[in-house]
Amino acid sequence: MYNIGLVSLGCAKNQTDAETMLGILASDGFALTNDPSEADVIIVNTCGFIEQAKRESIDAILEMARYKEGRCRLLIASGCLAERYSDEILKELPEVDSVVGTGDYDKIADVIRSAFNGGKTVLSGNINRTPDEGLPRILSTPPYVAYLKIADGCDNNCTYCAIPSIRGHYRSRRIEDVADEARRLAANGVKELILIAQDTSRYGCDIYGEGSLHLLLEELVGIEGIKWIRVHYFYPEAITDKLIETMARYDKICSYIDMPVQHADDYILRRMARRTTRAQMTEKIAKIRAAMPDCTLRTSIIVGFPGETEEHFANLYDFVKEMRFDRMGVFAYSREEGTPAADFPNQIDEKVKEERLDRLMTLQQGISLELNRAKIGKTIEVIVEGYDEESFLFYGRSRADSIDVDGKVYFGAENEIFEGDIINVKILDADEYDLSGQMVWKEDNTNEYGK
Repeated sequence: MYNIGLVSLGCAKNQTDAETMLGILASDGFALTNDPSEADVIIVNTCGFIEQAKRESIDAILEMARYKEGRCRLLIASGCLAERYSDEILKELPEVDSVVGTGDYDKIADVIRSAFNGGKTVLSGNINRTPDEGLPRILSTPPYVAYLKIADGCDNNCTYCAIPSIRGHYRSRRIEDVADEARRLAANGVKELILIAQDTSRYGCDIYGEGSLHLLLEELVGIEGIKWIRVHYFYPEAITDKLIETMARYDKICSYIDMPVQHADDYILRRMARRTTRAQMTEKIAKIRAAMPDCTLRTSIIVGFPGETEEHFANLYDFVKEMRFDRMGVFAYSREEGTPAADFPNQIDEKVKEERLDRLMTLQQGISLELNRAKIGKTIEVIVEGYDEESFLFYGRSRADSIDVDGKVYFGAENEIFEGDIINVKILDADEYDLSGQMVWKEDNTNEYGK
């Protein structure tokens, strides 16, 4: 029996692929280990979205290659970098024995067996292939939370993004298949589902003829055991009135919208091939907040896109100041080969990008602090994640906080509690990112974030 170690990088979509690979390998008789020094085979599930992610993936491959001096006999690269640069990886990184792209991760057991027999497998180019439903999966998240991928690929073709060439066309899973997986997760103790895709708001357009995320949510809210449903990666123009109404109707659905707007100047939005305007985004956000006054809005911004002038940036800055997002990530534009924007004139100097990034983040930190301080005195639901030995406090996440990307809620508790419990915490203090408070009895307090 061979021991398999796996390192997964990048986004949650990549993570679910890695979890499926682990499930397939375990079902196929392989043993799994978290210690690379004990692994006969090491898989590096790579990210290849932007330059920084590519460097991290290459560094991870080289780091894992050192274990071939010991027990490790095979090193396999999978995921997005492996899909995008399969030939280059085998040429430049001879330590790698096989490459598995984004459309073939379900063949990982066959690839490993072939490699032990001397075959150097390269599986890439099948980006529009969708593995079968019902494949086994081993979660790498805490047992009470799981990502649930509802679609793969993307047809938006933003000019800065390489995802369509890595993940293929948009492909939704059927409602019944997603619901079946959700039921299996719930039966294994999952309380929080996080729905993910490159663009969740367009779910169903390819197979049902129209956006059907609201119908999927209607199905998922009826699953026993699931307490919270969170959705990531909305595109503003594809958020329908039906979807907003559905999210507002059900307490199980967190009032949390992760909507990467990327920019707010209309000229830059057109150059990015985004399908919306500042006015339309402002109107959509107002509609969301009218229906869900407690809604947490998370967004992502790109600064330094080719041709972005100080005036364009000022328009973006004013938009962020006006919208007062609860959460915001800011990224300097990464010039990705093979994308239209890589050939645009007026590329921006890296120092200018960083200066604009810093200005925007400074603005957002002030907004986040004000919004968090406004929660002082309120009582909110928190899912317990653990205990912090340094502060002698428990910690967890509220409905306003997604795993790994948002802040924490730290709290004291006089009662016995366990990871995965959903309890109420009265907020007593706040900083830019985190809240702190005291656990209180549910029957004595209503949930301020309930509908």
